Amino acid sequence: MDDRAFRNAMGKFTTGVTVITTKLGDEIHGMTANAFMSVSLNPKLVLVSVDNKATMKRYINNSGKFAVSFLNQEQKDLSAYFAGQKDEIREIDFHWIHELPTIKEALVNIICDLHDTVDAGDHTLFIGKVTDLVVREGEPLAFYEGKYRELENSERVK
Repeated sequence: MDDRAFRNAMGKFTTGVTVITTKLGDEIHGMTANAFMSVSLNPKLVLVSVDNKATMKRYINNSGKFAVSFLNQEQKDLSAYFAGQKDEIREIDFHWIHELPTIKEALVNIICDLHDTVDAGDHTLFIGKVTDLVVREGEPLAFYEGKYRELENSERVK
């Protein structure tokens, strides 16, 4: 199978959208990612997948910590910005937790110490041990077939 067929198939899996952030010295770096998952409850572990060519790989390896913010459906512009899809430099007003930058008003902010790394093809899997989190109400920013989607908010009564 070719790369496009594989990418199209993986695009059929609906995901939330996250922004991964970290700080190294005085430098802050962030990137949009939908390759995120929870790994373990005890200990509390999460995983993010980062392309080996991405600057974020060096930042996480050297800082030893990172944050994950689950974006809400009103934060498409931040997703595009941290994905490098906007040709601009912005001053981002971060929400700081334990000296790590997180996205303000995100549905969830998770703070992690680097627990382990796994080389996997052209990506590195960073497993983080969760040290703190903040949860807010709202609707998620969803991604399906290469496009942002909004979830229909319908509750079933039985």
